[in-house]
Amino acid sequence: MKLWQKGIVYQIYPRSFKDSNGDGIGDLKGIISKLDYVKNLGIDIIWLSPVYLSPNNDNGYDVADYYKINPEFGTMADMDALIKKANELGLKIIMDLVINHTSTEHWWFKEALKGKDNPYRNYYHWRDKKNNWGGFFGGTTWEKAGDQYYLHLFDKTQADLNLSNPKVIEEVKNIMTFWLDKGIYGFRCDVINIIYKNSLENGKRRLVLTGLEHYHSTKRNHEILQELRRDVLNNYVETFAVGETVLVSPKQAYDLMAPDRKELDLVISFEHMDVDHINNKWFKVKFKPKKMMKALTKWQELLPWNCLYFENHDQPRSLSRFGCTEKYRLESAKMLATILLTLRGTPFIYQGQEIGMTNGDFKSLSEFMDTETHNIEKVGRKLLIPRPILKKMLFRTSRDNARTPMQWNATTGFTTGTPWLKENQNKSFINVEDALQDDNSILNFYKRLISFRKSSHILTKGIFRVISMKNDVYIYEREHNNQILRIFANMSKKEKKIHNRREPLLSNYQDFEPNKLRPYEAYIVEVRYGF
Repeated sequence: MKLWQKGIVYQIYPRSFKDSNGDGIGDLKGIISKLDYVKNLGIDIIWLSPVYLSPNNDNGYDVADYYKINPEFGTMADMDALIKKANELGLKIIMDLVINHTSTEHWWFKEALKGKDNPYRNYYHWRDKKNNWGGFFGGTTWEKAGDQYYLHLFDKTQADLNLSNPKVIEEVKNIMTFWLDKGIYGFRCDVINIIYKNSLENGKRRLVLTGLEHYHSTKRNHEILQELRRDVLNNYVETFAVGETVLVSPKQAYDLMAPDRKELDLVISFEHMDVDHINNKWFKVKFKPKKMMKALTKWQELLPWNCLYFENHDQPRSLSRFGCTEKYRLESAKMLATILLTLRGTPFIYQGQEIGMTNGDFKSLSEFMDTETHNIEKVGRKLLIPRPILKKMLFRTSRDNARTPMQWNATTGFTTGTPWLKENQNKSFINVEDALQDDNSILNFYKRLISFRKSSHILTKGIFRVISMKNDVYIYEREHNNQILRIFANMSKKEKKIHNRREPLLSNYQDFEPNKLRPYEAYIVEVRYGF
């Protein structure tokens, strides 16, 4: 097995991880200072969210220069030191590859603005008139610059690149080669299945994302990924390319990661993250565990390998969505960890998840920094959504919920200055320092569970088989070489009756009661045939 198959990935959002100089913004030196912590957790691969030069209209996903480091984070020397230190500890780094768009501050785009005859004009998409496409951040996808409009599927400061231009693809290859030569392990490829636009014609009217049929998982998109694999990734001994993919089915995901197609190694899908809303993520409904179980099972059964995750920088905190942040905070966080680390695939842990961080405790919309949140507020006001309802939508779903600073201790663990985004005041009792001292903490449970997974061929190599998804209880098995582990997980706050009298190998409760699952109880048992 390759490292990315048997290892654990930990996502670091640099701006919110650790500040080393007191300016309130996390930085590369801060990350370096915490690498031992990451290693001791049991991590093998770090996914580093963007650190490139950027005006930060979308916190680094609007790249102004792929070859420079954002001064807020440090210098290229700091980046080299991070890669070196990580490799010394046996940690590999993957970086975000953002090639659907650049910042409008990128020099390519500035050149494009100089006129239609400029060679960089064709690095982007232009039209004399807008079409009817809808954007991922709400509103139109076209912004006027001079006498034409440029395409931006996301914020207006993120101009979509034209990957029908071979020169743009060569630029991407050069960028990838530059970073791989520095010693990184690979890339997390941002919105990678929408990078090629077949047409700029009007789209079929949809409730959201009108025009999707012109750019979603196109044939040429696949060919570009194959070209990047052939001409860049294959030049290195081992690399890892995981793609964030928009609105994919299991079949579409498999087409992106099938070994014989030579495109991506792994796909980040979203179906299991869509179970608590309708139409789009802003319209929440009550979470029903069975929907989650069905989505997880579907992807476990239809794909040979999955990207396993419950949260990241774009998703609200999983404990606030799928668990209980009050009475059963410890139990529900550990239950989610048990599922995450016992399914078949590569687990991704987001910073702070391992201590049970929750959604932010924002009090007003002015406290949000996320451009998507403010764009959606504008759209909601135009649609005349009542203010209390709109406010509730934004507070529950804003990406800033996952971006609050890492809670290292109860006081100034993240920064000695004023943090760039409001810290959650529950850092007084949810923090790394306290968790390390508590044997029953969420953090120490993660450590035990990660160690257990790594020592188990059944969990790292075994097949998946669902046993039951009834009554809010998820029961499934992992099997390898006729050895079986059975996982029981109560995803509710009510006690459930089950059939199991075997003592667990690992449990999120400190004692064992046969034939029942207490609220959010989860454990692993060894099974023999006939049991």
